[in-house]
Amino acid sequence: MDFSIIFVVMFAAFAIIFLFSVIKIVPQGREFTVERFGKYTKTLKPGISILTPFVERVGHRMNMMEQVLDVPQQEVITKDNAMVKVDAIVFIQVMEASAAAYRIENLPYAITQLCSTNLRTVVGSMELDEVLFQRDSINSRLLTVIDAATEPWGVKVNRIEIKDLTPPADITNAMARQMKAERERRAVITEADGEKQAAIARAEGAKQAAILEAEGRREAAFRDAEAREREAEAEAKATAMVSEAIARGDVNAINYFVAQKYVEAFAELARNPTAKTVIVPAEMSGLVGTIAGLGELVGLAREQQQGRTDTRAVARPASASAPPARAATPRRPGGAVPTTE
Repeated sequence: MDFSIIFVVMFAAFAIIFLFSVIKIVPQGREFTVERFGKYTKTLKPGISILTPFVERVGHRMNMMEQVLDVPQQEVITKDNAMVKVDAIVFIQVMEASAAAYRIENLPYAITQLCSTNLRTVVGSMELDEVLFQRDSINSRLLTVIDAATEPWGVKVNRIEIKDLTPPADITNAMARQMKAERERRAVITEADGEKQAAIARAEGAKQAAILEAEGRREAAFRDAEAREREAEAEAKATAMVSEAIARGDVNAINYFVAQKYVEAFAELARNPTAKTVIVPAEMSGLVGTIAGLGELVGLAREQQQGRTDTRAVARPASASAPPARAATPRRPGGAVPTTE
């Protein structure tokens, strides 16, 4: 009884092992290679597959998804003899499981070493400034070389990226000082441009102010000239009228001008702030006589105006009584009008 139970258990265990060795379930993103007596025969795709018992077995379980490999950091000497530390990451994907399984031993390690050697080659052929500022160019060159090298292994290199690039400490300090100097230079240029624009604006303002001031002076000069011209015209008319009066034998006009100048000169003497005493350089009787002459001149002008009005009257009857004639004022010798002391 005990022997039969042991036999049943052993048979069940053998059946389970047999089933697991014959039936293979391949998950998504994986591919299995099948070997028959140690020789590659086929590749199992994702899903369920049945192998020949005791003849076929799974050789390699390959990951068909995209993988990321880390390239270790290493020191590289550039073309201008500068030591830099460089590391990178590479993105690969197995496209052919059989080639990746049987054409290369330890595929990740091989790709990592391939990236390291090519990274030293590419960076070593460039100067430090090119290495620092042309990472895209380095990535493109590495991708082209490594993708071509891994194609026989059934691997596709999708991307290579420089993860970190560290120049020496003295180079870093020099770059910091250079950046600071460049920033200061830009600040000085910007400040100079601002001062330039401000100076231009001030010059434009001064120019406009000078133009407006000149226009104001021109307008004022024009107004002054016009006033002087009118004053000269008035004086010319007055002089002409006096000349006509003198030509007619009326000397009162001369007395008028003399009296006018006399009064103006006397007023100037009176307005002088430094003069404490005003001395009249003429007799007051002469001044009074001149003023009386001016009164006579004004009366004579009124009589002439009245005569003109009478002449212009048309068909007006003569008045019964004529206005009494004004007695002529005797004159002094020399044309002066006598005055009452």
